[in-house]
Amino acid sequence: MLCILAKALMGAGLLFITTDPLKQKHSSWKNNGTSRCFFLNMLRFGKINKQISNTNVFEHAGEFYSIAENHEPQEINIVTLETLHDWDVNGAWNRPFSSHPKKAPGTGELVIMGINATKPFVEVGVISADGKKLLHRADLKLNRCSLCHEIGVTERYNVFMDHPLSIDLNRLVCGGQLVKYEKEGDARIGIMPRYGDEDSIQWFKVKPNCTFHLFNCFENGDEVVIWGCRALDSLIPGPDQGKNKFDWFSEKFRSVKSTAEGSADAVPEEQLVFPRPYEWRMNMRTGDIKERNLAGTEFPMDFPLINGDFTGVKNKYGYCQVRDCIASSASGMAKYGGLAKLYFEEQNTGFSLGENQEKGLIKVEYHMFGKNTFGTGAAFVPKEGGAEEDDGWVITFAHNEDTNISQVLVIEAKNFSSEPVAKITLPFRVPYGFHGAFAPMQLPNETMRIVPSLNPKISESISWPLASAVRPQ
Repeated sequence: MLCILAKALMGAGLLFITTDPLKQKHSSWKNNGTSRCFFLNMLRFGKINKQISNTNVFEHAGEFYSIAENHEPQEINIVTLETLHDWDVNGAWNRPFSSHPKKAPGTGELVIMGINATKPFVEVGVISADGKKLLHRADLKLNRCSLCHEIGVTERYNVFMDHPLSIDLNRLVCGGQLVKYEKEGDARIGIMPRYGDEDSIQWFKVKPNCTFHLFNCFENGDEVVIWGCRALDSLIPGPDQGKNKFDWFSEKFRSVKSTAEGSADAVPEEQLVFPRPYEWRMNMRTGDIKERNLAGTEFPMDFPLINGDFTGVKNKYGYCQVRDCIASSASGMAKYGGLAKLYFEEQNTGFSLGENQEKGLIKVEYHMFGKNTFGTGAAFVPKEGGAEEDDGWVITFAHNEDTNISQVLVIEAKNFSSEPVAKITLPFRVPYGFHGAFAPMQLPNETMRIVPSLNPKISESISWPLASAVRPQ
């Protein structure tokens, strides 16, 4: 009734608010741009968001999809980037996916998770390896919508990060933030059998944190091990109303001084959003949990990646983007000035760009881009027939802000700190964005299959696999 009335009054230009209490509500409404946009979108389109799957891109059963938490996956033509249609698994899935679905080791099934601002808040699903059938769907029966960005998998389990970053429509209606991080809120990790339900989840309470991205999860005896990029606060949703956004982000992006052993989490209040590699070990038999930092506080690290062939099983290496604190603070936006390679089975022996380092941490090797050059969308490309996990390359987009030149950098993983083995200068600027993916293709035959009308001369000129990333405009 409220929506119908508001729609009629707005259409007639007669939406009046006169009393003092209503004036206060109107002032709150006027200052809350998110509320206004969501409300108007609902009136116009019947939903609060429309076609905004701009966070990641993934492949399943030979098809490619763009994806975001707040929209159904959309199948795309990987060559023309044309949007084909929303993917609802033949009508069996009617909500968004999280931005990082995972292929289950051994089966090739796609494990997905969907969050929603209304009940059911979180559901987990399993899609067949051929992408044609939803094999399993389970409501986790949570009492809030936890903004979980990535689901993890092991050989037998699904892994859910339930941190105190939540979406709450009631809070929004009352004039608060739609998305809010509760600093004193509980955080826990749920371990669920692949085809389990809410009653089969084993929950482990962990230190409060906000972890958007995971390197990997795997089983090690009785333990489930998780490696991710953990922060003690969230950049989302940004500053409270009335605060200067640039000043707030600039302060949050400042560098963190290295901390002494035993006080690794004792960072200043304004620097709690500093993400760093972290480990959780959950003992499924005893219920015990162990936590520790994997790397020091020299650089914030995020957007982790691994050799995808090791998803869900024990791996030795991980890679991530390294945030440039000075450039990020000066611009008020996150900028990544290099990449890091993490050696999960090797202890740090002082091989680092900085002098201050905590003890008992793992080895980290860096590949920095150079002055005023920043990268985005890194992906690992395994070498065909490679004998070891790090046989391959890390590829990334990089942009030099002094020359305004964008390039694709190809970095040999085994010689990570060396110069790239290839630099491909692009004819146009590639905007900074979120995640990237690598899609191996047999060209030109594959191109002709996807775009039969493509000029053969054009397809013949394409001789390397395609890298693709979905970026916000």
